Amino acid sequence: MTYTHEVERMCPLTKGPNHGPAPIPEEGQWVKAYQISDISGLTHGVGWCAPQQGACKLTLNVKNGVIEEALVETLGCSGMTHSAAMAGEILPGKTLLEALNTDLVCDAINVAMRELFLQIVYGRTQTAFSDDGLPVGAGLEDLGKGLRSMTGTIFSTKLKGVRYLELTEGYITKVALDENNEAIGYQFVRLGKMMEDIRHGVDPKEAYEKNIGTYGRFANAPKYIDPREE
Repeated sequence: MTYTHEVERMCPLTKGPNHGPAPIPEEGQWVKAYQISDISGLTHGVGWCAPQQGACKLTLNVKNGVIEEALVETLGCSGMTHSAAMAGEILPGKTLLEALNTDLVCDAINVAMRELFLQIVYGRTQTAFSDDGLPVGAGLEDLGKGLRSMTGTIFSTKLKGVRYLELTEGYITKVALDENNEAIGYQFVRLGKMMEDIRHGVDPKEAYEKNIGTYGRFANAPKYIDPREE
């Protein structure tokens, strides 16, 4: 290491405070993190691309500094959804520092990785106060039945009003209207469960009918519309 002439001429002084880093909460423990291997936790974060046309929700489960589990959910950009496939292969097995300095193909995924890094190394994880954290595989619990991301897609105009297209329950097939043409309920198909049934041998028509549900004052409404065609 090279020092300037000014520093070399200085007389040495003994360092007083030397208590190391402040402890952070990690999986039910207070940890003084000196290196990446001291970091553990599961958490979520959201990132966006430069033109803000798409977003990524990233879930990481980190054990001893290594990413053991990654869930990559993307929205709004076709290129981003394909980039998620590459990120899903890249992330597991890398240390947090490696992942932070790896090109995850898409801006939004890179930003999500940055946001998660900050949460995790500062002890702001979901599992900060949970003994031993969560097992690898816990990220899938966010997806529910059929392992399908929960999405909400609503389109509306001043001229024609609102159209419910997809909500947490599933794909919207009909919207119920009252006498004033106000939306009062909807019919939906649980796509994840329907596809799960079809994969297990149920006839597609039967699987479709089996997974239809309704919400709100759908029954006996004065009028129904197809939100995609009417």
